[in-house]
Order: sequence, then structure tokens, then C-alpha cells
Amino acid sequence: MLRQDYNRIDPKRRNVLDYRKKQFADPAYKETEYPHRLNFYATPPTADITLEQFEQWAIDRLRILAELEACSFRNKSPAETASHMKPLLEKYLPLDSNTSSSSKLFAERQKDHYSHFILRLAFASTEDLRRRFSRVETMLFRLRLNEDTLRERNAFVQSINLDCEPVTEEERNEYRDELAATAGFRKNNEDELWFKVDWERVPDLVEGRRVFLKAGKAYVPSREQASMVVAEFTQRLERALELTARALPRLDEDDRLTPILDHLSKNFTTPDASYNSSTSSVPGADISARNVDALSSHFPLCMQHLHRSLRRDSHLKHFGRLQYTLFLKGIGLNLEESLVFWRTSFNKVSDDTFNKEYKYNVRHSYGDVGGDSNRRGGGYSPFSCQKILTEHPPGPGEAHGCPYRHFNLENLNTLLQGVGISDRAVLQGVKQDKDSQKFHMACNRVFEYVHKKEIQKAKEEGIMTSAQLETIVHPNEYFKRSYLLKNLGKVKTEDVKMEG
Repeated sequence: MLRQDYNRIDPKRRNVLDYRKKQFADPAYKETEYPHRLNFYATPPTADITLEQFEQWAIDRLRILAELEACSFRNKSPAETASHMKPLLEKYLPLDSNTSSSSKLFAERQKDHYSHFILRLAFASTEDLRRRFSRVETMLFRLRLNEDTLRERNAFVQSINLDCEPVTEEERNEYRDELAATAGFRKNNEDELWFKVDWERVPDLVEGRRVFLKAGKAYVPSREQASMVVAEFTQRLERALELTARALPRLDEDDRLTPILDHLSKNFTTPDASYNSSTSSVPGADISARNVDALSSHFPLCMQHLHRSLRRDSHLKHFGRLQYTLFLKGIGLNLEESLVFWRTSFNKVSDDTFNKEYKYNVRHSYGDVGGDSNRRGGGYSPFSCQKILTEHPPGPGEAHGCPYRHFNLENLNTLLQGVGISDRAVLQGVKQDKDSQKFHMACNRVFEYVHKKEIQKAKEEGIMTSAQLETIVHPNEYFKRSYLLKNLGKVKTEDVKMEG
């Protein structure tokens, strides 16, 4: 008993210790420096940031990773991916080079550093999340590596200790002809650095005959180091994720971070999208109760199913009404028109029953009634795909949720065929997306099939850029984009040119 008391740490002494010094071995906690644009994320950040920065930086990076994953799912080439991602990276995760002389270099690199580690915490909990996170982070790293100048790339490679031996000037002179015989080598390129590594580390370069082999060593020019550097990045990240997974239980004590990390990990099912009424309204559209039937052809499958169920049964259960009411609100249906729509739709109940059991909920969704100060005046926001996928799964007799996730394959195919999707390749693609739980990709696959002619025309005429046609992760964005594409000739060009 005495020994236990003797070994117990005095709570007063424990509170004096800096929590960062308990977590990391290095006693120096000065602000991190970022001499290079690229980062292997070997050292966790230690400076203080706000909770708002913590969450927003992670969400911005998640948008980028999700879009990179979408490019992979669509089999875009590296050049197509780079072109598609450029405006998105500039908006959500810019990272300028040292030669840019930008005043924002430190802030950009700090955000990149922190957001990586925040998502590393969020996605280390399961093997599937770790594997996906490693894959898309590697894609992002490769994209940035390919964009770096030769000088900056050389400086970064020298800083990361790749365990490769530099080729001396004497060796370069001795094997000048052999090095010149490798693809793309220029004898007068004095900036080119060469390294010797075991040939097993660069099998793709050996296969392509892009390196010189001598005594089991491959002579790799710096511009061909990308595959070796990327492989090293992936290996280090995978090891780090395993260590992070072991440390996660210690985070449970922090009730501020755990809900945020849990929210982010759920968003990897599909990235969350914030609702903005000013960007979700559609110019020139007749958004009224009498016109909902016509507008429903532009709805995503989840909302089309709710609309068809409502027309068939003259009724929807609570979560179906809530999901559909907020969606209609998001496309621009005002409260008065919404009440008209629901009253005429519930045509099997009396006015008294409607007023007592349903009217209040519609008004509450719009913020017209209710005591919740967080909702008053604006009401609830329309559900994003992430919220529909992860919250309140439908039960018997309910029509809400995401058909790509909550329907079995037979019922999903029946629903798709009912709205005019009969192409076998599309149905097979949807099946593959469903099997691999890429539900939002299945929805985007259907969207692109239904609007393929309009998308091509919009790109050819420069009305919409690739960034403006990025992956849809919100039902209201689906409606807006569908309406604008299907009405290219009717809506003013300046209205169609949405903000990216």
C-alpha cells in the first residue's frame, strides 16, 4: 500500500507539465519551419491552433482527397487529374513554391501540415480507412511532386534521407555515354543529380530502361526519382498510420476533438458539403408547388424516390417528410408554396388533421416556429449526401435515405430503370460502386450518363469548367447542376457560369 502511494504522481506536479512535452521527446517547441513545399509529415505539429481552424482545415483537405479519389474512380489520366485538380487546390489547399515569393508561404504550409495530421487521426481507426487515406494522400503527394521545379525537387529529396548514394562527378564522367543512353538524358544538363540505389527499389524504371545498371545498382536521375520518392512516402505513411491507430485510445479523454474526428471519418464515405442558399438557387426556374412534378426530373434518385412515393401513397413518414421538405426548401420553394405543396399532396387527410399533425413540422423546418435559438429565423439546412448516408437509416414503410446504399441491388435496378436508366454498362458500374461502398460515385455515374450530351456541350463552349463539374456531394447541387445543364439554351450564360 505504501509503495503504491509512493509511486503515485502528485496531481499538482502533473498539472505543471506541458502536455506537449509529455507527448513528444524533443524538448524544443518552437514554431515549425517549412523550407520545402513538399512534406513527408515526419514530425507532428505542436503549435496551438483554434478548434475552428482544426475543423475547417481538415474539411478543406478532405474535399481535395475526395475529389482525387473520384478522379481515380473515373480512370482519369495523370494529366486530366492535374488539370481538374488545379483550381480546386488553389481554392482549398494552395501550396506555392519558394520561387513564388508569396507572403502566404508559411500559412499555406502550416495548413497543409496540420490538416494532414488531423485527417491522419480521423482515418487511423480502421484498416479500410487507413488504406484509403494512404492511397489518396500518395496521389496528392505525387501530383505536387510532379509540379515541382527540378531545383526545388532536388533540394527536397536531399533533405529526406532516402538512403541512396549520390553519384560522384568522377562516376558521371566515367559512365557518361551509358548515362546518355538512358531515356531523355542530356549531356549538357549540369543541374541533373544522379543517385545509386539497389535496382529492386525502382523496378518500374528498370522495366522501362530509364536507368543505367551497374553491379546491382541503378543510376537514377533526379527527374526519375518520383517513383522512388513516392514509394518511400507511402511506406512511411503506412507505418505512421499504424502507430497512430495504437495511440487513438488516449484521445477518448478529449471530448472536444473526438466528435470532430468522428464526423470527419464519417465524411470519408462521401465528403460533406455545406449548404448555401445563395449558391443553391436556380435563376429563371419556376420553383412553385404546381411545378414540383416537372422539376422532379432534375432530382437525384433519393429525392425522385421520395416524390414518387408521395404521389403513390399521398403520404410520407416523418424522416421522409423532413428530408424532402428541406430539399425543396433548398431548391427555392418558399414556406407558403411548401405548405400548398404538402397540403395538396396529403389529399387523403382532412384540413383539420393536416393542420394538427403536419403543418407545424413544415413551418418548423423553415424556422417559422420553434424555440431552438440555433434554428430560429433560418430553420434547418437541407441534408447533404453524407448526412443521408449515415443518419436515420430507413425502416419498413419509409422512403428516405440513399437508394444506392439502402436498397438491395434488385430494387435499385428497378428504381433506376423506372427513371429511364437502362444502359447495361451504367447499371454494372452502379453495382460495382455499391459493392465497394462508393455510393456518391454511383450517383455521379448516373448523373453523367443522363447529362452526357449537355456536359460535353458545356465544356466545349466554355460555359462550365471541369472544377464546376466536380463530384456532386449534395442533393441540392445535383438539382441545380441538372437544371442548368438541361436548360443551357434558356438560361443566361452569365447565370450558368457558376462559381467553381
